[in-house]
Amino acid sequence: MRDTGSAAPRRRPVRRGVIAAALTGILLLLCCTGGTAAFFLSGLGGDDGETPNTLAGMECGPVRPVDVAGDLPRFSEYGDAQIRNAAIIVKVGQDMGVPSRGWVIAVSTAMQESALRNLANRRVPESLRLPHEGVGADHDSLGLFQQRPGWGTVAQRLTPAYTARKFYEKLVQVGNWQRRPLTAVAQRVQISAYPDAYAKHEELASRIVNALSGGAARIVEIDGDALCDAAEGGEIAASGWTAPIPGGVGSGFRTASRPGHNGVDIAAAKGTEIRAAAAGRVLVSTCDEDYRGRQDCNVDGFPGKKGCGWFVDMLHAGGYITRYCHMVVQPFVKRNQMVAAGEVIGKVGSSGNSSGPHLHFEVHIRNDRNASGAVNPVPFMRQRGAPLRAAE
Repeated sequence: MRDTGSAAPRRRPVRRGVIAAALTGILLLLCCTGGTAAFFLSGLGGDDGETPNTLAGMECGPVRPVDVAGDLPRFSEYGDAQIRNAAIIVKVGQDMGVPSRGWVIAVSTAMQESALRNLANRRVPESLRLPHEGVGADHDSLGLFQQRPGWGTVAQRLTPAYTARKFYEKLVQVGNWQRRPLTAVAQRVQISAYPDAYAKHEELASRIVNALSGGAARIVEIDGDALCDAAEGGEIAASGWTAPIPGGVGSGFRTASRPGHNGVDIAAAKGTEIRAAAAGRVLVSTCDEDYRGRQDCNVDGFPGKKGCGWFVDMLHAGGYITRYCHMVVQPFVKRNQMVAAGEVIGKVGSSGNSSGPHLHFEVHIRNDRNASGAVNPVPFMRQRGAPLRAAE
């Protein structure tokens, strides 16, 4: 068929992506246009994205214990003292046996609350006499997590290891916390006046966790095991990402024979569930028009028909956009709907410019839905612990 358009932190993670069983069925040589009409839609919001080659922590496992007193990685976004505070947060999580998803959530939260600084408070005079790294003025909040008196004494709330431990103790009591959006979990712990602010830090927090611990943001906890590069089928890596469907890439990104192919095609049976690759907001959920301006996505397409068929575009924290094309029926999500990572958003089909069932999957950076913003999804997803199993 052809298409023309909580585990102990020292546990050694298993590289499921390396030892995965052979793909069932024969991979078809698939390709598609990737939704030409969709490239001209506008109205995005969100933060500017990082390019994939800025990601730290390319290796995954064995997860290394954090040495807070040792040499630490550097990030242009933060100073050495701030990264050391992040290291304290991660080390406390390791010592407590909290899965690495918790480390990402905790670091993200401290990034939002204090910019990773141990803050005193001008309204709490006692705090000014204790070691601190800046002065805030939010009620009577103190420390990395801006905790109020119910969390501990003034001295305790200005002790980074103490505040991290208190955060984790409350975090692990949140039901299903490893699978829920970071914003929702952080809000349950913090009860912030700005509950949507945490998500924008998830990408950088994952990079910091990876650099500090040997790629731990690429781990997913499955049946008590810490597995590297295994986030698929609804399992979410500590980075917050998952593969949209299990399967192998049949037609790659901008190959020599198809330089205009701005995504990858993943072979799958018709009706296979498609999952959101990360938490985000639905930008587009519609039927892509063909060359004649028709919207007839409830039938199988054909080569040269043009368009994505039924498709969804989603905006994620960090200015990333993912696209899912050729669904068999109308997507299960609506425009502006907030969707959790791993949530089913549709089913694999062959609508639009397609000659057989598959998912055309795209990743865009910097809020750019156009071809200029498209990046190769294979390394992008691998760096997040959710590989697409493409041949290297």
